[in-house]
Amino acid sequence: MLCFHFEQFLVNLCQQIRYRQKKMMNKLWGDNFFDPSDKKQRVDNMNDKGQPLKRAFVQFIMDPICKLDNNCMDNDVELMNTILVGLELTLSQGDKELKGQGLFKSIMSNWLNAAGIILEMVVIHLPSPKKAQIYRISYLYERHQNDEVAKAMRNCDPKSLLMIYVSKMVPTADKGRFFAFGKVFSGTISTSQKIRILGPNYYGTKYDLCKTTIQKTLLMQGRATQYISSFPYSNFVGLVGIDQFILKNCTITDHPDAHTIRSMKQYISSVTTVAINVKNAGDLPKLIEGLKKLSQFDHLVICTSEESTGQHIITGRGELHIEICLKDLEKDYANCPIIKSDHVVTYKETVTDESRIDCMSKSANKGLRIYAKGVPLEVGLSEDIENGTLNPEIDQNERSEFLCQNYGWDRLDAGCKL
Repeated sequence: MLCFHFEQFLVNLCQQIRYRQKKMMNKLWGDNFFDPSDKKQRVDNMNDKGQPLKRAFVQFIMDPICKLDNNCMDNDVELMNTILVGLELTLSQGDKELKGQGLFKSIMSNWLNAAGIILEMVVIHLPSPKKAQIYRISYLYERHQNDEVAKAMRNCDPKSLLMIYVSKMVPTADKGRFFAFGKVFSGTISTSQKIRILGPNYYGTKYDLCKTTIQKTLLMQGRATQYISSFPYSNFVGLVGIDQFILKNCTITDHPDAHTIRSMKQYISSVTTVAINVKNAGDLPKLIEGLKKLSQFDHLVICTSEESTGQHIITGRGELHIEICLKDLEKDYANCPIIKSDHVVTYKETVTDESRIDCMSKSANKGLRIYAKGVPLEVGLSEDIENGTLNPEIDQNERSEFLCQNYGWDRLDAGCKL
């Protein structure tokens, strides 16, 4: 992957041609041509002598990169050394022995480092947490926007109550154990701190709620980790000792009235399903525990069990994804031989018009008949359900009145009290 920032080219270039950097940046696009003979910008591709000119972007950015690539492929050592001196680069002895594409990649990674450029773009273009959380919390926090928790996250107060969203479970060196990786939205998280873990199905009751203590807080830098005693707001943190309480994601807080932060949406639907079982019945507990760990590690996989058949179902994004999951399950997480069925692709349908036939079903004693037909939902109703306007927290009577007034539902169908 080639990654570069225009200013890296323009700083030295503008010093050489004595041209203002900000003005040159605006001249890199469209019908802008630079005449090196008189050092002037032109809007046509011919100079006064009738010589063709290149567009400024091609002349100052693409041509130097292509020239460097061609010299690496031709293995012209003298010319390459001249270019390295001009770029003020010093390659290691191992890099100097490379040739062709390998040498080109080495030079580009030292000259235009992707990590540094991406970090620079983040600093320049993305808003700071203090600015971003003012308008983002209204979407992220799934409770009243005027309560103490929402205000603390908007203010980014490191001394206020604690709010963390855990978005990913990262495997550790010990097989089957995970770091909980998340962002601190308010407060400060520290080692040995008592916390409340709110699962995605928490709605103000004891369901999907757990209380525990943080063992360690880690700074995660790629594969490396470093122990740090505390992390204030806006930092990303790795938490040790709570992986047994988290499946995929959760909200961590120390406030008894706090609610969950909205879970991330997965825009790729699961389409491929496979049924699995163990070869030896005694390995069934290992399989169940392995499925839980696989679900923790991979956000895109869905693991379910069917009590009627005793089968365990894995649903993924495709056949390759399923095969990788089965390999990890058998070798790392369950550590036992498994039996798998053929891949089954799920087909999903929707209702676009009212059905012309009423379906009838009888009770077991033949004394009761139920008639039903398919009808599409009203326009906008599914959006109200997805964005939380209609949710399980709303009172039944209030929800029924909403359906009657906004979507014309029959009062009996909506569940209104007569």
